[in-house]
Amino acid sequence: MEAQRKSNGSNAIFIHKHHLCLHDLKMHNQHLRNIYLLKTNVPEYPQPEFHVSNLKHDTQQGGLLRIWKDEGFKDPHGGLKDPDGLSLVWWSLAVGPQEIQSAETRLLDKVYPNRMENPVNRMLPNQNFLWTFASSPAFSEKSRFGSYRFTFPLQEVVNAYSQQFCSGAPPMIRVFKTSLCKQEVQYSVLVHSPASELFSEYPLLPYDDPNAVFTYRDGHFIWRSQAMCETHSRKLTQKPDLKRMEIECLHSFQHQTYVWDNVAIALHVDHGQVLKFDCNRLRANLTYCEQPLDPSANFLTFSLFGGKPQNVSPGIQYDSFENANSLVGHLWPDAGFPLEKEPSLSHVF
Repeated sequence: MEAQRKSNGSNAIFIHKHHLCLHDLKMHNQHLRNIYLLKTNVPEYPQPEFHVSNLKHDTQQGGLLRIWKDEGFKDPHGGLKDPDGLSLVWWSLAVGPQEIQSAETRLLDKVYPNRMENPVNRMLPNQNFLWTFASSPAFSEKSRFGSYRFTFPLQEVVNAYSQQFCSGAPPMIRVFKTSLCKQEVQYSVLVHSPASELFSEYPLLPYDDPNAVFTYRDGHFIWRSQAMCETHSRKLTQKPDLKRMEIECLHSFQHQTYVWDNVAIALHVDHGQVLKFDCNRLRANLTYCEQPLDPSANFLTFSLFGGKPQNVSPGIQYDSFENANSLVGHLWPDAGFPLEKEPSLSHVF
């Protein structure tokens, strides 16, 4: 295993061919030198297993115009801006309310297999505690990469890639790398044509490994998140006698910042090629995302109201909802419905 630091001198580190869990990252922290991994006073928090069947691709206005023109997704730089020199189209996991609720039920059933034998649990509604810990950008309705979000069923993306790049054969899905940048731990998965031998040295994504951070099975991804919070302002408390889990709100001086994890899916698309979708499907799966909290805003404001600035990729431009709605209406004049905003988790639970 070899850690590769970004060529631009930043603190981003890539560990290829491995998805290292937090425990393993901590074991190698003498080389990584990440101050957040050193923390030992992080409040207890859940580590659920998410079953995800949707992917999202966030972009800004220039990317939206390219996607509309090409009727699909490509790497506009042909790999020139990729640290590995690969032409890739990047997607992220779309973890919504349904996935969070299912993960909570799965977690409770694992910790308390006979919890429904307790009459109290049968009478009480769902606890809905997991979403309060989903505070990292991986679960946010806001976007770090622009105002426009395309959300597609995973199987639709896989099928389109199979037909267009694999001659109908199932694509290869491999462990790509673990990336560590300040607080963010990203597990990258590589999808490529079986005809390509460029990536034979990368291990195949495990199918049924209970210890794997990330697997693919039966048409969906399984992500075992180890750090779903960004700022830890609550503590998870188990109640074995009641076979329940409860939330303890912490005082502001007890809040801790720690690493947070997420998963990225990289589709290998040769320079100039496009992963195409029907134009109407592109419009139907498009929503508007707001910008995360501005890091340049007054720090006292964030401290008083419990907020925390989130990182935005350099050079990303955001459109107002009015301008975005106007632009999308111009690009798809026959859609027959307005642009919708990405719903917030807090409005669902």
